[in-house]
Amino acid sequence: MKSPFQYGKLAEGIAFVNRVKEKQMLKNNLVSGINTMLISPRRLGKSSLVKLATRELLNENKEIKVCYIDAFTLNSEESFYQTFAREVVKSTSSKWESWLTTGKKYLQALSPRISIGNDPMCDFSIRLEMSAIKENELELLNLPEKIAKSKNLKLIVCIDEFQNLAKMKTYPELEQKMRSVWQLQQNVTYCFYGSKRHMMMDIFNSSSKPFYRFGQIMFLSKIAENEWVDFIVNAFSATGKSITAELAQRLVKQVDLHSWYVQQLAHFVWYLTDNEVTAEIIGQAMEQVIDANLPLYQRECEALSATQINLLTAVANGEQMLASADVTAKYRLGTSQNVSKNKKILQNADLLEKTKDGFDFLDPVFKQWFVVEYGR
Repeated sequence: MKSPFQYGKLAEGIAFVNRVKEKQMLKNNLVSGINTMLISPRRLGKSSLVKLATRELLNENKEIKVCYIDAFTLNSEESFYQTFAREVVKSTSSKWESWLTTGKKYLQALSPRISIGNDPMCDFSIRLEMSAIKENELELLNLPEKIAKSKNLKLIVCIDEFQNLAKMKTYPELEQKMRSVWQLQQNVTYCFYGSKRHMMMDIFNSSSKPFYRFGQIMFLSKIAENEWVDFIVNAFSATGKSITAELAQRLVKQVDLHSWYVQQLAHFVWYLTDNEVTAEIIGQAMEQVIDANLPLYQRECEALSATQINLLTAVANGEQMLASADVTAKYRLGTSQNVSKNKKILQNADLLEKTKDGFDFLDPVFKQWFVVEYGR
């Protein structure tokens, strides 16, 4: 029997948990033409929420089209523009024959090389010469508006891992151009989201950056405990197994309501359970969760300096006055300037987050592992 819990891919169908208010707000924004930036810690379900909301909009309004772009592997302006043009063309037509016509019509000035393989849905590509791209950047950025206006459509452009674009050397210039063109479009709405919260905040919440006040920022919070408990109890019951509300509550608290880990831990608990969940099974499953993520945790730590590891150790031990003389001496953190620099580095790496009391780990299970390995 298939596990009712999903992680490592988009949560869909019965595996998608609640988010009713967030989904409705996102849908209202996008259908109303309000650009939306979705920001949250890693693996809290941003991509799943965007896919569900936009798919519902597609079913509700035939004049709406949605373009999905994954910026994770885009490492140059050329790769961005090639992907941007291809996905915009594909999203505005349902048949591959129309992709050819649309691509040639709206990219005529760039002399595109359009090719289609044996499987048109997967092997459709548009090649643009870099010289042509440089001469027509603004026209390329306005491609969604031109097509949407011509076809009387409302186009929603969703860019996942948007913060990855900021790693390009030429991003500051590209950022200026994107904002200057996209803010004037009337038939296109943009939805940006990504897994690096600190970078997303810097791009969209900094008054010195072009995308400041480009639209509404939505902060995605954790799913409520009672919603997780109901979901887990019902999922076990639907597959012929049982878990009490009390043990389901223990399960979600074990991973601090973190969506990815709740689904992963629940999956391992479900797999280890023949009939009824016990506290011992949850403990065994938690060990499996840590083992499954161990290579990632070790890789994260291997990339850190000794003073950065020491700073994480101080936080793991509950220290909040990280720049105080006692703490810096006890944990060998270096100078106060070094502490400030390392705090920023660890925040940028999404390992630490600023809280009302000081700092804490962003990843609750990484913290549990780290406390065992490094805490003292």
